[in-house]
Amino acid sequence: MKKRKIRCTGNVERDVPELCALLGIKDVPLFNIKRPSPPVLDEESELKRSQSYAANLWLVPFLEVEQETEDPLSTKNLKVSGWKVDKKSIRVLQKVLPSLSKLQGLKFWQAGIKNQTVMTLINTVPLCSNLRTLAIESNPLADHVYYKMISADTPLTHLSLRCNQIGDEGARLIGLALSNTTSANKNLLSLNLAFNSIGDAGAAHIAKGLRLNRTLVFLSLLNNQIGDYGATRLAETLAEFALTHDEVLERRKLLLEKSQALAAAMSSLRQDSDQSPEEQHLGASSTSLCGGKQDGKARKKEAPKKTKKPAGKENTKAGKKDVKASQGKDKGAQEAQEAGLVIVLYFMTFDFTLILIHAEQKTYFFLQDNQNPQNEAEMEKAHPLLDPLVQCRDGEVFLPGNTTLASLNLAGNKLTTNSLDPFLKSLEMQSEGGLLRLCLERNRFTTDCGIYLLIKELLGLRDPLS
Repeated sequence: MKKRKIRCTGNVERDVPELCALLGIKDVPLFNIKRPSPPVLDEESELKRSQSYAANLWLVPFLEVEQETEDPLSTKNLKVSGWKVDKKSIRVLQKVLPSLSKLQGLKFWQAGIKNQTVMTLINTVPLCSNLRTLAIESNPLADHVYYKMISADTPLTHLSLRCNQIGDEGARLIGLALSNTTSANKNLLSLNLAFNSIGDAGAAHIAKGLRLNRTLVFLSLLNNQIGDYGATRLAETLAEFALTHDEVLERRKLLLEKSQALAAAMSSLRQDSDQSPEEQHLGASSTSLCGGKQDGKARKKEAPKKTKKPAGKENTKAGKKDVKASQGKDKGAQEAQEAGLVIVLYFMTFDFTLILIHAEQKTYFFLQDNQNPQNEAEMEKAHPLLDPLVQCRDGEVFLPGNTTLASLNLAGNKLTTNSLDPFLKSLEMQSEGGLLRLCLERNRFTTDCGIYLLIKELLGLRDPLS
């Protein structure tokens, strides 16, 4: 006898029981449907009723379905509590979840999730068009696979992994997923790792993951086992830091690739310039080229006249003064691999990018307007190692710290006053952006100590609501 196929309608209360019956699942969860409702006249009796209902739900597995409207097809949040998500029940969810077109949040609490279940969820999340928030809590795993949810191409923007006994090894993998020299997560905005037995080593790995991550805004490490060493490593990522050997090598590789791309473009443009000495344009980009046999000084005078950006003339002139002052400094100038082609200067400001290339006794100028929306998108994709504010001092390369992270929660750990000074120094060095909220309560120092009060005062000045 052929098994009946069920086409999901997007009505959770209807689809889940039918799929459970089809797969022979006897333990069908109860449903707690949350619909928007008009104000209740008898608030006291309604409160008692809801409290009694909630108390009973804790005794049995249930699915909490939050709807956007009265329409049963408007499910926006789904919580799986106490229902063991095994091989059969994950098949039910695998079928139901993609049919929920308005689903934004999914939460699992004590659902007995296994490694294979996590992998199935990872494959299912991209099929849910609007799902951006995922919480898997109180689901410890023997193998550390939660980091795979922080892959570079995940659509998730909010991830909570509380109470999963992740430990230092799991934190190491999560740190690598946040960023490494070759890739970084570019979607995740908030990450909750509270109550996970993460110590100093794990915190140091997460700090390493924050070095080149320019997306994460909120990070909670509440109630772990982090001491001064781990906290200091986190504080160091917030201010200017020296690149490691591997990071320096990757930066050189990226600069080389960039110069080779310019070399290829220049090779094509030189062929065009043989046919026409007039100004050339690189396709649809906003970059203009000025070429000629004159020396560099002559070309510097002509370049602004040929740039068709009247509104940006003042910025260009101001920028050129900065260019002259910075010619003796290291601004990432690299020799191209093509013979006879040299990048004389690569200089970038918020308003424009200026590139000078000398080839075959000609000096070429690229003047790019960074305010152009197309160029803004290109800048967002740029690797942090190519940050124009990189500096070289005393034989080391220094990168500006992470100023994207706005909230860091380290309450309930093992910090002493020794780790407060690095945080204060990093906060003082952050000129633009940076931390707005730093939670350090319930650690091993009194909240009336001087340096802690200085940190609170500094953060208070940054508070946009103060």
